[in-house]
Amino acid sequence: MKILALADEESKYLWDFYEKSKLEGIDLIISCGDLDPHYLSFLATFCTAPVLYVRGNHDAKYERIPPEGCIEIEDKIYVHEGIRILGLGGSMLYSGGANQYTERDMRKRIRKLWFQILRHRGFDILVTHAPAYQLNDGMDLPHQGFKVFLELMEKYKPRFFIHGHVHMSYNRKQKRYDKFMDTHIINAYERCEFDYDDDNLQEHLIR
Repeated sequence: MKILALADEESKYLWDFYEKSKLEGIDLIISCGDLDPHYLSFLATFCTAPVLYVRGNHDAKYERIPPEGCIEIEDKIYVHEGIRILGLGGSMLYSGGANQYTERDMRKRIRKLWFQILRHRGFDILVTHAPAYQLNDGMDLPHQGFKVFLELMEKYKPRFFIHGHVHMSYNRKQKRYDKFMDTHIINAYERCEFDYDDDNLQEHLIR
């Protein structure tokens, strides 16, 4: 399954210079937040693949302008061709704005999902906006990751953890790819294309 992951910044390659061939072969599009809803609607219109999304800390506008033709996966497990995808958007609480959570708040959200996780016998992809704690997150509170995401990976061992929020432009040492135990971690900033079944993911990631 070929997946296109997006976050934080609209890709000019896809939006401003769109060609139908650029989305050929894509089986699933996943947005990790902080993207213009019109951008996601545009992709949903010109691609036959489902467009899934969680909300970033700058996505309060989704209440007024939801991405049309897209599927919100906040606080739920969505199954696509047998792949179980869990969505948990938002960032660490830093200003009291929309889609911001304390560590305790995020734990409460996850506790409410226990039956969904049990019924689906876990999940294969964890989709968030924020990163996990001390796994390529930021030193500042707004970009600090959640500790509970580490616990989710330890317990359920998803194949992928896809997040945004920490822009690749922030730091030259910022990683596109990492690994935690059995889980491949991808920073979806702007756009990143990969194959779900690729065992040599680090070598083959397409920006």
